[in-house]
Order: sequence, then structure tokens, then C-alpha cells
Amino acid sequence: MTNSANDPAKKPAKTLPKKPAKSPAKTPAKSPAKEPAKEPAKGPAKELAKELAKKPAKEPARKPAPANKPTGKVRSGGSTDRNAPDTAEVPPPAVGVHGADVLPSVIVETYNAELRDDEGFVGDRAAKGAFTEILDNLRKTLREYGDDPLGEADTDAIKRSKLEAILAKGDSAAAALVMSAIEDYAQELTAVIRRFRRQKSWSSVERIVFGGGFRDSRVGELAIGRASVLLKQDGHGVELALIRNHPDEAGLIGAVHLAPSWMFAGHDSILAIDIGGTNIRAGVVHLKHKKDPDLGKASVWETEIWRHRDEKPTRREAVERLVDMVEGLIEKSVEAELVLAPFIGIGCPGEIAGDGCITKGAQNLPGNWEGSRFNLARELQQAIPVIGDHETAVLIHNDAVVQGLSEVPFMADVERWGILTIGTGLGNGVFVNRRKGDGTID
Repeated sequence: MTNSANDPAKKPAKTLPKKPAKSPAKTPAKSPAKEPAKEPAKGPAKELAKELAKKPAKEPARKPAPANKPTGKVRSGGSTDRNAPDTAEVPPPAVGVHGADVLPSVIVETYNAELRDDEGFVGDRAAKGAFTEILDNLRKTLREYGDDPLGEADTDAIKRSKLEAILAKGDSAAAALVMSAIEDYAQELTAVIRRFRRQKSWSSVERIVFGGGFRDSRVGELAIGRASVLLKQDGHGVELALIRNHPDEAGLIGAVHLAPSWMFAGHDSILAIDIGGTNIRAGVVHLKHKKDPDLGKASVWETEIWRHRDEKPTRREAVERLVDMVEGLIEKSVEAELVLAPFIGIGCPGEIAGDGCITKGAQNLPGNWEGSRFNLARELQQAIPVIGDHETAVLIHNDAVVQGLSEVPFMADVERWGILTIGTGLGNGVFVNRRKGDGTID
């Protein structure tokens, strides 16, 4: 232990100069020669002397903060202040910007476009509910002239599996009715795509990938295929493609492309969350980066799903349920000896601000998720502060963007591409690849 008397940090900041020893009285010969008086400092030296005279005493040296721990409290605006009150919040570790335009592999040129016409939001004409409405209107027309080939059940209650069975080998009248609904919906979808392509950011898109719940059905696949034919007939060369992974899993897998790859070094999986207007999913995504460094082999190892729309919870209840889901997945991962990265990637409807707040577009979520008073990233980081031995980092982006990111490893043959997710609403986004054919970043 250092003696405090010899510790420079404990000494007074100002030390008086020693007085020269007095020469013996009346002995001029032995008196030391007088040093010539120093001239006062001039110019910059004079100013420096003044500043040094004003310099306050040095504070005792502080011990460096331990690694991976916050060094002080945080005031609004994010600046560190050691004297801030204990109630101030410490933000999660920064690994990127929420809702970022520039991601490791792509630039997000636009997302969450809310195009309008005289009838309202253009995207609503191609949402999943639009097909149900078209089919219901056709059934009402048929009832005016006779029996409905789909029976007495409400259109909302008819499962997709039943419609697919009808198309495969059902009654011809019922199959014709479903095919008519597919044709009418495809016409609406084509009109919506044309409207998007009038936007500058969409005009040069080479490929549009379709995700969302409606794509996960034979009815949806046929409607998208028909829209592709209609666009080509009109001279639009854009290619329409179906998302490769199951849409439910694509919304989780895409989260691996939100953060830089170094974040996952030494780990084999991450936690991901997909928040939609009907369901909330949380899952563990196995990276498999040894098989494919571009993460094209990433897959969902385990998932939890909650259909919140049936229960109509408050925002607080929804967040608490989500935390329970994530904690359960962490426990399962530990039991399976997976090495989770200290990272949670989230896809959420709406426009995401850099601080993680949702500025607009979250109207289908339980409770009010919009505005600066609610920050999901901060809520999760406070509820789950540590994963493994490290502080938890959380990144949020738009859910359609995250679902589209699952296609990153397969888009090297085009420069600009888009995503449309057909679900409760019509999610959308445009990407520009940063990676060239040789794997380098543009």
C-alpha cells in the first residue's frame, strides 16, 4: 500500500519555492552571487503563466472503471456525468443506431412508406384483410342469385387450409369463387405495386420479395404469381419473388443482419423478436456462420408465439409477456449449451427513431407504442440487463425491413431490391446492396 505522505495525488497542488539560504552577516565575500532578476514573461509565455496561476488544484486520481460496467450516470442527451443522481438511467451498450439507414450489408433507402389516395392508405388495398373483403363481397353477390358455394360460415372464419383444399380438388363452383377472389386481389396488388414504382426510390428496384402471413398460403402465392404476369403485360420488368424462409422465421432470421458480425464472434446464436399487429414472436436464431460466413444458413432453433390480438392486452402487459418469453428462451438455450450473443434484434411496425422510439405506424400494436415516452429497447435492456457475462445490447428496426434482411445472402445478383410484407398492413422497404460480388463493401 502506498504511503499517503509520499503519494503525489495527496500533495497540495501548489508548492511554495524554497527561500535561498541567508549568507553570514557582514561577510560579503562568502555571500552567494545574486542571480539577475528574471524579466517578466512576454507574449504567449505571459498568457501561459497567467493560465497556470489560475489552474485549480489537482483532484485525487480516480481508479479506472471496471470493464463492461458503466462509468457514470447519464443525463438526458446521453452525456456522462459522475455527479448525476442515482435515479438517472444508464443506456444499453451501443452497437448501432436503431432504425439505421446504413446496415452492415445494405443501405435501407426507404421503408414504411405510407402512400395515400382518395380512399386512404394505398397499402391497405393489398393487405391480408383486403383479400378477405373481396371474397366476402363476391359471396354476398352470389347469395342474391342463389346458394353460396362456401356455405354459411363467415368469411373471416374460413381457414386458409380449407380454401387451398377447395382449389386442389373441391367443388368447381367453390373453386371458381376462390379463383375469382384471387384474380380481383391480384389486380389490386398490381395497382399498388405500380403506385409504389412511381416513387423515385422504388422506380429502379429490380426485384421485389414478398413476405408476411398472406404469402404463407397457396392463395397468396397464386395472387402474387398472377400480379407478376400482369406487371410484365404492362411492360414492368420488375421480378416478383417469394421470401425463401417461412415468413414467421424470416422476421427472426433477419435480425442477424442488424449488427456487425464482430458482435457475434465467439457465439453461435442470438435472440430475435418479431412484433406484429396480430402476433408477437420471440426466438433463438442459430447463426451457423461456420457453414456460411454470410449467414445464409442461419435458422430458427426455438420460438415462442403469442397471439396478442385475441387477448387485447395493455402495453405494459404486452411488454411483461414479451420479457417472460425471452427469459424462457434464454433458459432453454443455457440448458442446450448454446452460446448466446449478448444481443437482441427486434422487428417492429412503424418508423423507428435513432433512440429506439416509434414515431408513427404502430397503430395496430396493443396500447400506445408511439412517442418519446415509450422505448422498447430500454425496457428490454432494463428487464434483461445481462446475457451470459456481458451487458445486453438491443437494436430495433422496422419489421418489414428485418424480414427483408433475411434475403441479404441471396441478393448478390441485383443492386436494388425491395420487400413487401402482406399481413395486417402492407410493410415495405427498399435496399441497396453494399457488398459487391467479390464480398467487399461498397
